[in-house]
Amino acid sequence: MFCAPPQPLHPSLRPRPRPLWPAPRCSNSNEAQPSPSPSSAAAAGGIRRLVLTPEGRAKLDPRPDRDFYAFPRLVTHVDDGFIATLTDLYRERLRAGCDVLDLMSSWVSHLPPEVQFGRVVGHGLNAQELARNPRLDYYFVKDLNKEQQLELEGSSFDAVLCTVSVQYLQSPEKVFAEIFRVLKPGGVCIVSFSNRMFYEKAIGAWREGTAYSRVQLVTQYFQCVEGFTQPEMIRKLPSAGGSSASPLDAVMRLFGVAGSDPFYAVISYRNFRPM
Repeated sequence: MFCAPPQPLHPSLRPRPRPLWPAPRCSNSNEAQPSPSPSSAAAAGGIRRLVLTPEGRAKLDPRPDRDFYAFPRLVTHVDDGFIATLTDLYRERLRAGCDVLDLMSSWVSHLPPEVQFGRVVGHGLNAQELARNPRLDYYFVKDLNKEQQLELEGSSFDAVLCTVSVQYLQSPEKVFAEIFRVLKPGGVCIVSFSNRMFYEKAIGAWREGTAYSRVQLVTQYFQCVEGFTQPEMIRKLPSAGGSSASPLDAVMRLFGVAGSDPFYAVISYRNFRPM
């Protein structure tokens, strides 16, 4: 599936968020450890098994991701329907006053505009994009395919969000172990995605997969880390009625240039889901 040219949005900017620099060092000893063998027992937050093969982690474009994202892309990578569905999901799952980590973020976070959060920390690969995100209080730049440890305190966030970016992670097991570490007990992680991607930068397991296999892949990312709750999947597909059922439209949707974007989200909690 090829990524369609994204649609620019008109920016409405607030004062720029502050960079989280220098980032606080981790003080929690439950850091993600090197990936164990599949037979190793894992404590809470430890990696139980590897999900991807070496081939599944490979990208067609081997250049460093920092080079690929060197210039800001002040665009959205999914359509308005996807964004509205995602914002409604955040409205349902994120309570006012909670602390949020927006992982692999950009210049927009799609959070409900009427909800006031305790703090929102953004992470990404382009400082200019992050500086223009009006919902971020702080931000930091880090290539998670080079080094996965987040220089953030353990058990410090109520929610971790990852929007249309999980397909680029080459070491998802270690990243999800870090997500577990920085979440508070009962904290939620929401991973959302569609069928669009920068094809040359997506990992092989994602490029060669189907919608079903991609959902299963993200589910396994949660399941490979000891302590996450059973993942929950949410799906919203475009209507098949009317002209969208024509063969031409189906072919165009295949290349991401027509039709609505399907919405997928996989959700899990650290240790337990709060009542």
